[in-house]
Amino acid sequence: MSGVSDVYGTGEQNQALAMDEGQPLGAGRLRLSVLDQSPIGEGFSAAQALGASVALAQAADELGYTRYWVAEHHHSPGFAGTAPEILAGALLERTRRLRIGTGGVLLPRYEAVKVAEVFQVLASLHPGRVDLGIGRAGGPAAQFPQQVAQVREFLGLDGPGGAAGPDMWLLGAGTRSAQLAGRLGTNFAFAHFLAPAPGVTAMETFRNEQSAVRPGAGGGRAALAVRVVTAESAAEAEDLAQSVLLWRSRKDLGLDLPLPSVRTARSHRWSGHELERAAVNRRSLVFGTPEQVHARLTRLAAEHGVSEVVVNTLTHDPADRLRSYQLLAQVFDLPREGALVPAAPVGGEPVVV
Repeated sequence: MSGVSDVYGTGEQNQALAMDEGQPLGAGRLRLSVLDQSPIGEGFSAAQALGASVALAQAADELGYTRYWVAEHHHSPGFAGTAPEILAGALLERTRRLRIGTGGVLLPRYEAVKVAEVFQVLASLHPGRVDLGIGRAGGPAAQFPQQVAQVREFLGLDGPGGAAGPDMWLLGAGTRSAQLAGRLGTNFAFAHFLAPAPGVTAMETFRNEQSAVRPGAGGGRAALAVRVVTAESAAEAEDLAQSVLLWRSRKDLGLDLPLPSVRTARSHRWSGHELERAAVNRRSLVFGTPEQVHARLTRLAAEHGVSEVVVNTLTHDPADRLRSYQLLAQVFDLPREGALVPAAPVGGEPVVV
C-alpha cells in the first residue's frame, strides 16, 4: 500500500489577499495547518470522504489555519485521496485564504516534468497559495534526489530570485529527506505521527545541512506533522483515540480497513498483538482536552524548533474531525474570519459547510 504513511518514510482568491505566513508570530504563538488523508469511516463511502474533505477545507479557511495539504493513497480502504493534485485544485476553487497543497505527491511514481507542470498551472491560477509537498515512496527511490532537483529546475526555483510558482516541501520521517531538503534549500516537514523518535535529529540535520551548504543564504522552513484528536472532555477524546488506535493496530498487522466507529472500538476484543501495536502507536498520537493538546503541541514544537504544526486528525465521523479542528482553533486563538461552523450530529452524513 502506498499513501501518506509511505510518503513520509516509507483564501483569498489572489496573491494580494492570500494569507501572509511570513508575518511574525507573537511570543509562544504557533501556526497550525491541516494534513487531510480523506479518511473513510466504516459505513461511509469514498465519495462522502472526499465531500468531507471539501467541507473541512472550507471550515479551516475560516478558522485561521495556515495551509491545507491533501494526501496520496492507492488501494486503501481507509483513505479516499488517490489524486491529490485534482483535490488540491478543487479546494483552491472553494477556499479564499488558505495555502493549499499536497502532503504529498509520491514522486517516484511520476515523471518530474509532469509534476512540475501540473503545479505550475495551479500556481498560475492561484498565485501565492499553492504548496507542492513531495515524498519518496511509491516506487524505486534511488533516483529520488535527482527527481527532486529536476522538479526544482523545471519550476525555476533555483534561478535568480526564484520563481512565482508553488512553494516546495519535502516530507519525511527520517534524516535522508531532511538532509536533502537542507542541501537544496527546500522546506521540510517531519512526520512525527509515523515515527516520533528521529524527529529532533531530523530537524537538526535539516538545519545543519542548510548552514553548511548555504551559509548566510537563508533556507527553507520547517514544520512538524502530528496526529491529533481533541474533544470537549478527556473521556470523549479517549474514545476517539481508541478508534484511531484500533484502525492503526489492525493496519500494522496486515488488516487494512476503514476507520472503526467509537462503538466498534468500545466493543472490540483486542488481541495481544493489537494491544502491543496500540501501545507503540499511542506514543505518536496526541489526544485529550483542548488544553491538554495545546500544552503537548506547544512542547513538541519547542523541542523540534518549529513555529508550525501540521495537524492530522482521523475520526470515523467527519463531524468529530471538524469539531476537533474547531476546538484547536479556539484554544490556539488562531487569526480568523467568521464564526465557528456548527458540527453535524455524530453518526450523521459528512458535514457540508
